[in-house]
Amino acid sequence: MRTTLWALEGLEHILFGSGRRVACRNAWTAVLEDRDRARSRLEAESVRNAAAAALEAEAVVHAAADRPAPAASRA
Repeated sequence: MRTTLWALEGLEHILFGSGRRVACRNAWTAVLEDRDRARSRLEAESVRNAAAAALEAEAVVHAAADRPAPAASRA
């Protein structure tokens, strides 16, 4: 019985050994792709935040330009 089990385990190793390597390689590739997506997402978020800040600053400048100048104080 034990010899049969060892034979089956050896056969399994021969048949599925390369499959395990492929699975590990695919898993590592997925990890690297996830890291790339995270890096791209952070970069896009920083660009979006910078653009939003620039638009907000521009709106403040235009709002200040549209306000009438304060009246001179009468002394």
